[in-house]
Amino acid sequence: MESGNNTQISKFLLLGFSEEPGLQPLIFGLFLSMYLITVFGNLLIILATIYDSHLHTPMYFFLSNLSFVDICFTSTTIPKMLQDIQTGSKVITYEGCIIQVYFYILFVVLDDFLLTVMAYDRFVAICHPLHYTVIMNPQLCGLLVLVCWMLSAMYSLLQSLMALQLIFCTEVEIPHFFCELNQMLQLACSDTFINDILLYLSSVLLAGGPFVGILYSYSKIVSSIRRISSAQGKYKAFSTCVSHISVVSLFYCSALGVYLSSADTDSSHSSTAASVMYTVVTPMLNPFIYSLRNKDIKGTLKRFYGMVHIKSPIVLG
Repeated sequence: MESGNNTQISKFLLLGFSEEPGLQPLIFGLFLSMYLITVFGNLLIILATIYDSHLHTPMYFFLSNLSFVDICFTSTTIPKMLQDIQTGSKVITYEGCIIQVYFYILFVVLDDFLLTVMAYDRFVAICHPLHYTVIMNPQLCGLLVLVCWMLSAMYSLLQSLMALQLIFCTEVEIPHFFCELNQMLQLACSDTFINDILLYLSSVLLAGGPFVGILYSYSKIVSSIRRISSAQGKYKAFSTCVSHISVVSLFYCSALGVYLSSADTDSSHSSTAASVMYTVVTPMLNPFIYSLRNKDIKGTLKRFYGMVHIKSPIVLG
């Protein structure tokens, strides 16, 4: 039998959640609502950090970058899925699938790196408060974000180039709502040993490494908080970390769910459901976590809303 060639495959079929026509409007409305909430909520965080000069600090600089990445992350997968439901087409081109894999990996890894940088920022703020402004200067903050982007871009490019080497024969149905790399590896006719090794090793390094860094930072933070004499001081120091701890827990718990579900090759539905938590729900909840637990963000949003409310009658007049 003649071996296949990756150029022979020009498209993939994204099976999505369900093929029942009656469920499509419900799925479309649900994901459209979550996508709009995600974009609007994270955009508010970005506007708040730009609008209020009191939020021009390293903590909120990293937070605004995280919000921007979350918008891009959901925009990588959800609009395509909504288009497929609206048009009734499940087709994605081979090139489009590789591009989606590239940007999906890029923003996932970038999310992970930014959360690690934010943990380092909290570590410096609590453990070295007198030197905080000197250590976390604008040049270092910009450099940290730039390094995060560069490492994420190089890794996603490596995975995409490795995916380009795969050979697909006839089975091109992806039981997912986007082009997920692990699902593509299972559909390949060629040997995927190197791809699998690279995927698992990078998962350990890029997920385990930052997680260890976050744990180390918070171990030092806890030690510093315990040395604070007043209860009010302890509460104030710990309150600055609550939002970040919540976001980190949500990110890694959902990522662990995706990993465990994808390890079970016979359960594509559980993998898809876990990916929804990872790619849609987590970015949607992040702005709520930071705005509800952060007095600075809430105060800025209230002032911003009041400013718009006062100006709107003048504009109408």
